[in-house]
Amino acid sequence: MGNNMVIIGGGAAGPSAAAEAKRNNPSLNTIIVEKGKFVSYSA
Repeated sequence: MGNNMVIIGGGAAGPSAAAEAKRNNPSLNTIIVEKGKFVSYSA
């Protein structure tokens, strides 16, 4: 089983951090926890 990363916050920095972590380690399991109904995303 690989490494896990939990990111708290789905604002602009959360998905950005998850993407950067996955670029550096493609086998990393990432989970984003967001309080609201939607996670931020960029067009």
